[in-house]
Amino acid sequence: MNTGILEVLLVNAKGIKHTNLVGIPSYYVIIECGCQCQRSKVSKGKHKKPWWNEKFIFDFSSLDYKNSTYLNCTIMDTKPYRHGGFVGEAKVYIGGLITEGIKEGHIEIKPAPYNVVLEDYTYQGQIKIGLKFFANKENYEYVNVMGKEFIAPKKETNSIFGSFMKLWRTISWWKVLLFCNKKSYN
Repeated sequence: MNTGILEVLLVNAKGIKHTNLVGIPSYYVIIECGCQCQRSKVSKGKHKKPWWNEKFIFDFSSLDYKNSTYLNCTIMDTKPYRHGGFVGEAKVYIGGLITEGIKEGHIEIKPAPYNVVLEDYTYQGQIKIGLKFFANKENYEYVNVMGKEFIAPKKETNSIFGSFMKLWRTISWWKVLLFCNKKSYN
């Protein structure tokens, strides 16, 4: 395998630490995978259950997937009271996912909750994340549907000329067969 694609679906969080003294907090998530880093949009919903429902795509080379064993999701508050906006983080082990994805061609883990670890190494709340891994990036393409990007298997593109030539070859074989049958009867 030369390349691969990891698709991360960031769904929501619940029961996480409230860092604001007054008002409704607004959270965002920094997702790190190896040396790649992406940031989510600001959460929607109330404090008890902020949600994002956002997909992130990480491209892997053969060196990246050997060095990337964890997906680190750091939850930050946009208006921090203290601690620089840090709310908590969740580490997801993806080494097994990548290994199994390479064997099978692709693998999907439905969105599941992962514990959020605070600065004092205690747990409070959960973040829900779904994962997909596609081996051999060359077999897949990015498809944009109504402003959202998805990963789909590449389809063979047939031109009109190619379809016509295929039909012509089929018809030509029938002519040869019918011609041979006419000679054998004569």
